[in-house]
Amino acid sequence: MKYYSLNKESVSVDFRDATVLGQAPDKGLYFPEQIPQHPFTSPESLNGLSAAEIGFQVMKPYVDPSIPDAELRKIVEETLSFDIPLVRITENIYSLELYHGPTLAFKDVGARFMSRCLGYFSRERKGRIIVLVATSGDTGGAVADGFYGVEGVDVVILYPSGKVSPVQELQLTTFGGNIHALEVQGDFDACQKIVKQAFADKALTGQLFLTSANSINVARWLPQQMYYFLALQQWQEKQPPVICVPSGNFGNICAGIMAWKSGLPVQHFIAACNANDIVPKYLQSGEYRAARAIATISNAMDVGDPSNFVRILNIFNNEYPQLKGQISSYSITDQETEETIAEVYRQYDYLLDPHGAVGYAALERYTQAHPGTKGMILETAHPVNFPDSVEKAIGRSLEYPEQVEKIRHKEKKSTLIPPDYEQVKDFLLSHYLHG
Repeated sequence: MKYYSLNKESVSVDFRDATVLGQAPDKGLYFPEQIPQHPFTSPESLNGLSAAEIGFQVMKPYVDPSIPDAELRKIVEETLSFDIPLVRITENIYSLELYHGPTLAFKDVGARFMSRCLGYFSRERKGRIIVLVATSGDTGGAVADGFYGVEGVDVVILYPSGKVSPVQELQLTTFGGNIHALEVQGDFDACQKIVKQAFADKALTGQLFLTSANSINVARWLPQQMYYFLALQQWQEKQPPVICVPSGNFGNICAGIMAWKSGLPVQHFIAACNANDIVPKYLQSGEYRAARAIATISNAMDVGDPSNFVRILNIFNNEYPQLKGQISSYSITDQETEETIAEVYRQYDYLLDPHGAVGYAALERYTQAHPGTKGMILETAHPVNFPDSVEKAIGRSLEYPEQVEKIRHKEKKSTLIPPDYEQVKDFLLSHYLHG
């Protein structure tokens, strides 16, 4: 498989180079030259297959010939080493629980896959690979866990001070070793802007080998397709599902749309957004206008200019009517989010996190407007990652799962910095060039 830049000013590369580079030299996102077609077009086609076998078959066309089959099988097995159950909430709404991994968030899948790919590729390189990543919440913990101890790779995570949950902060600041956390006095967009500046700085990239672990990287973005096929394997309804994805940087829903284009039967997609309503407004008007991020209780979705939306536009050949025919989008307020958590818990004894609640509220709106449809939300994080808003909504304290108990009393290790690119550049050079 070859990958080309969506800016179309760089040469095509294989999976290895697309992963190691992260972003094309012309600053475009990489996209596969073909979308492979899979035989997994019904739940029956997946009968009897293990999660690892499904994942291997989904990812093989994308990584050939950069990773041998035996190595890819090992990577997939380690990536999908935890359950991803589809749980029924109501007669019409199911939840695909993506929070049973080590950091209790859906990004465990992409981060574990990518870390193992980079670990494999780093064996062929001299010098260290530095993964530079911005996080609005759960990416940081998943990347820290996935890359911790990986030989030949260091990780620098930028996160907005005071704008991630206490559990999320512990997940990304308590590792040490090859994991470094920079606490930025700004919002996620400021963090992401700094990361983009770093990759555009030829003076820096000429001295350090940088790559990204955000969903702009194909090795983080594409493996998220795997759990859409695992969801199909568990889908027992006659009609294809409507799939509702809590959406911030739009990598997750973009992976689902790729799975659909390769054969996954999906009736419709819903991009569930919080107050950051750039895409809902786009689908209403046909005009895309980036905006400053708004802070909400579903903080991992607080993105004012989603990087991966350009990939979605590309899948639909930039044809607005086609895109609007397959994707709906709703904006859900914080009040609606809290009310949804409370109501679903009271009525169905099911506990949602704020991101899952945004998804549930959006899917409920759609099913009410389209009677007879059934669908699933992607429950992207464990409720314990957001104790303040969830406990307020349900009126009781949460029990901490084992993954959180292990880190609750660990020491936070981070460097507080202003939202200033030069300070981040100085940090990188002092630690990795002169250190």
